[in-house]
Amino acid sequence: MAHVSDLIATDIQAYLAQHEKKSLLRFITCGSVDDGKSTLIGRLLYESKMLFDDQLAAIEADSKKWGTQGGDIDFALLVDGLAAEREQGITIDVAYRFFSTDRRKFIVADTPGHEQYTRNMITGASTADVAVVLIDARKGVLTQTRRHSYLVHLIGIRKVVLAINKVDLIDCDEAAIRKIDEDYRAFAAQIGLTDITTIPLSGLKGDNIVERSDRMPWYHGPTLMAFLETCEIDETRLQKDPFRLQVQWVNRPNLDFRGFCGLIAAGSVRPGDRVRVQPSGRESTVARIVALEGDRPLAVAGESVTITLADEVDISRGDLISAASAPAEVADQFESTIVWMADEPMLPGRPYLLKIGTRTVNATITEPKYKVNVNTMEHLAAKKLDLNEIGVCNIALDRPVPFDAYEVNRDTGGFILIDRMSNNTVGAGMLHFALRRSHNIHLQAHDIDKSARSTLMGHGPAVLWFTGLSGAGKSTIANLVEKKLHAAGCHSYLLDGDNVRHGLNKDLGFTEADRVENVRRVAEVSRLMVDAGLIVLTAFISPFRSERALARGLVAEGEFIEIHVDTPLAVAEQRDVKGLYKKARRGELANFTGIDSPYEAPETPELRVDTTTMTAEEAADRVVALLRERGLIPS
Repeated sequence: MAHVSDLIATDIQAYLAQHEKKSLLRFITCGSVDDGKSTLIGRLLYESKMLFDDQLAAIEADSKKWGTQGGDIDFALLVDGLAAEREQGITIDVAYRFFSTDRRKFIVADTPGHEQYTRNMITGASTADVAVVLIDARKGVLTQTRRHSYLVHLIGIRKVVLAINKVDLIDCDEAAIRKIDEDYRAFAAQIGLTDITTIPLSGLKGDNIVERSDRMPWYHGPTLMAFLETCEIDETRLQKDPFRLQVQWVNRPNLDFRGFCGLIAAGSVRPGDRVRVQPSGRESTVARIVALEGDRPLAVAGESVTITLADEVDISRGDLISAASAPAEVADQFESTIVWMADEPMLPGRPYLLKIGTRTVNATITEPKYKVNVNTMEHLAAKKLDLNEIGVCNIALDRPVPFDAYEVNRDTGGFILIDRMSNNTVGAGMLHFALRRSHNIHLQAHDIDKSARSTLMGHGPAVLWFTGLSGAGKSTIANLVEKKLHAAGCHSYLLDGDNVRHGLNKDLGFTEADRVENVRRVAEVSRLMVDAGLIVLTAFISPFRSERALARGLVAEGEFIEIHVDTPLAVAEQRDVKGLYKKARRGELANFTGIDSPYEAPETPELRVDTTTMTAEEAADRVVALLRERGLIPS
């Protein structure tokens, strides 16, 4: 028995060793809704003998309950795991599946075809080597087919399989299949996709999946499985590039060890190699490479390791360790392509969080240079980006970050945009290059700073940000506060919404995008006034929390005081000093806050004044009292 056990163990070890040496191909399936992506992957799993007996029994039972094939095995159910997917017969989430043949290992991502879930398709495509673009033979090239193909090109996938599926439903019509192939190649040439292999197939019936179909004697190309097993991929490409390690964690278990853990995004590293820490620019030498099995003489792209340096260098999560001889670029302004993935539009000037590698920074986006019509590839003028739109925009960060162009390295050139309030991912982008101004414009240090100016004035600097509905009483209260500050010998300035629109912001309207830009400009002016040592008062509706958060983030902690002038809409409308509510109700005034444009009330303001229970004079006294409590003005 012991001898038999030894033989079994030896066979298992031999199998695992052989399996480990196989190359790995990552690919995605994409296309429009109901093109048969999940069915195709299910068929590949079935044909590659990757299903256990209990899985087959379960899928047979599920096919009777959920299937759409009249009791036959519904291969899509092997992939569509969500109840909603089974009920609707569509893919919502990205489903990853592993399978293996004698020649190669595979990880396939089944990505959703519905336009609403384009964001999930991008997730699946971000690490793929090959894209299998499915087209329903009955429908031909659709808008979503073009959108997914364009995204495939943007993300950097260069090998495409045009899988013309469901050919059994058109009786394997050669002329129809060739017409689809011609249409797709004409579009693909416009976006730079040239490495295309067309395979007519049926995921349901198995035609040209593993075995060549007898129903298409005119087709002489490979089966899908044959192509996936034999297509060339350069698994060592990133290892040839300059070294990049994104620091994910600083490991300090004791005083004798300080290591920097992370994924090697490109290149290779050995002890003794000279490296540069970015964005600081400090250089050192690699002392050790530590992995789970102990010290190593070499580590390459795709591996997660810990490295130690010969010198004490200040390194934090988010830093990039690069080859000293070929470091990454460092900049804070870029041109980029952005794919917008949120229901709410991308608005120029609105603050977002940008995550690149392991670093998260604040970002604002300028007005798009253009957006792309995925049907015609035409460049269209745009003021904003809506759901699933793709545009080229300039982007500015609040600090420099190390990067490579996306076409050089996906890991160090790709980013996501995150909504500051909800923490939802709202966009994905690819960096093209740093703007020249990023390198030419530098902050100039001055000997006289904010502290010196504040000392001379005899009080602390601050922004008093009055927000509330039109007619709430913001300007009235702010004006009274400034009179009281002036009487107390304080230096102040009042920025009123209407007054600013006569000069600084006279080019802006009242669309959501213009409101964002209006507040952004006022926030920047307020920052300069605070730096001058002033108490600046702003009286603006400023309806969006994200823009008020931007204004808060521009000044030091404790210098921003948000004052919610809280007045119910009915009361503000009853006052209607300027007659604006009446115009809005008659439809003469579009995008009016409270009527057809939202107001997002502050959640935790420093001060809330209710103008239905106190006078404007009493509200002003409350504001001045708060400034004295905080020590910003003399008692």
